[in-house]
Amino acid sequence: MALWRVTSPLILASQSSARKMLLANAGLEFVAMTADIDERGIQAASKLSNPREIGLLLAREKAKAVSAHRPASYVIGADQTLALGERLFNKPAGRAQALAQLRDLAGRTHELNSAVAVAHDGRIVFEHVSIARMTMRQMSEAELSAYLDAAGDAVTTSVGAYQLEGLGIHLFERIEGDHFTILGLPLLPLLAFLRRERLIAV
Repeated sequence: MALWRVTSPLILASQSSARKMLLANAGLEFVAMTADIDERGIQAASKLSNPREIGLLLAREKAKAVSAHRPASYVIGADQTLALGERLFNKPAGRAQALAQLRDLAGRTHELNSAVAVAHDGRIVFEHVSIARMTMRQMSEAELSAYLDAAGDAVTTSVGAYQLEGLGIHLFERIEGDHFTILGLPLLPLLAFLRRERLIAV
């Protein structure tokens, strides 16, 4: 049985493999489209410093950008920010920056703020931010280098230089938060919204 009850397809404004996996595993058929926005430019222009607000702003902008071209569809935008205290992290540009980030995160607790927004006909109809608290274990330079060697270029594809669903799990000693938040899509609140709007059949 198809779960999606609307004629126009559900759209994910992201090419994130983790987000696509989460929606697919939940039995939802969707189309993945890239949101062509200047994330860093939007962030700078907003003058926001709160990582939760930044994540939500970027999730909204992604959803609205795709909704402008597909107004009949419900469009999911998502973004994730990583904060260590007041410091906001971005995806590392290369191995050296990944190593520097991991040195700063090792032995400390940081927050992942995962934001989701849904747009329909160019306007936001739902938004939510979930938080996970991640405590990285203390690591030597040799351990950090061994991890970077094993993970390879994948460290540059996510904020914090790790994918928890892969080799990144070795970096942690404690995790507080649900799996979906950590992977970058607050799935339970999103599904609750889709049910309230009678967009899905379960």
